[in-house]
Amino acid sequence: MPTLIPATKKLALSHLTSVESLTDAQVLALIKQAQAFKCGQSWQADRTYYATNLFFENSTRTHRSFEMAEKKLGMQVIDFAVEHSSVNKGETLYDTVLTMDAIGVDIAVIRHSQVGYYEELIASNSIKCSIINGGDGSGQHPTQCLLDLMTIYEEFGHFDGLKIAIAGDLIHSRVAKSNMQMLKRLGAELYFCGPNIWYDEAEFNAYGQYVSIDSIIDQVDVMMLLRVQSERHDVKSMMSQDLYHNAYGLNIERANKMKPQAIIMHPAPVNRNVELADELVECPQSRIVTQMQNGVFMRMAILDAIVEGKKNNAISY
Repeated sequence: MPTLIPATKKLALSHLTSVESLTDAQVLALIKQAQAFKCGQSWQADRTYYATNLFFENSTRTHRSFEMAEKKLGMQVIDFAVEHSSVNKGETLYDTVLTMDAIGVDIAVIRHSQVGYYEELIASNSIKCSIINGGDGSGQHPTQCLLDLMTIYEEFGHFDGLKIAIAGDLIHSRVAKSNMQMLKRLGAELYFCGPNIWYDEAEFNAYGQYVSIDSIIDQVDVMMLLRVQSERHDVKSMMSQDLYHNAYGLNIERANKMKPQAIIMHPAPVNRNVELADELVECPQSRIVTQMQNGVFMRMAILDAIVEGKKNNAISY
């Protein structure tokens, strides 16, 4: 039975671009609202809201999860496909969002390869629609972080003192960066595992310890694997899938050393038999499918907070 967070005042946001800009109380409020939606709470809007999902990088889970969340809330979803848009004529991201705003879109969910793309959009006096960051390059992935936090909270009922290992392609992972920032603030004890070439001491050492996966596997409460992002690698940093799996992945032998109550997480898509063994993707300790399910409810909660912000003229976060 999930641990429920006590009711709080309804959260209002103008934008959601980074987990760093959320307070602990706001994070817990979003988890509470997501849990309420998961338990069947209905949603009644004061008017029709229009949302568009502008994905300039490939996505299955985040894109379709947002679309499902928007439709569950009764929003009108304005389709957008990069390959059929004026982006192919040289249109900039700014002008794409300016157009969507002009035709009446209330909320734009955006994934883009440019780190911090949202800063120009939010600073604009012309663009009034709310921006939700669906991932900016190797920068931030706030909605994935929040659904991960929801999944962990449902399992343990708290964050303080949990031992969490984040393992894999760290330097290229916006998931790792968002999660380490928030989990550290919430009191978790973090460990980083993976190839040294994908680890940046200056960026990660402030949040946790760099260790080998074998030295920590029997101690962790959460084993959070990351996708090997081959599309962001140069040739020098590549290694064979078998070599990666044997040296850094969660294989059966390592999984057998985990505590019985420990859970396995991965933002997906999973490179099976690379980050983790194929047999572990849907094993009893895996929460990967739960993460995907929770993604819909967390994104409903985020959209709900954005709508509340529009009604209340909330300040930007």
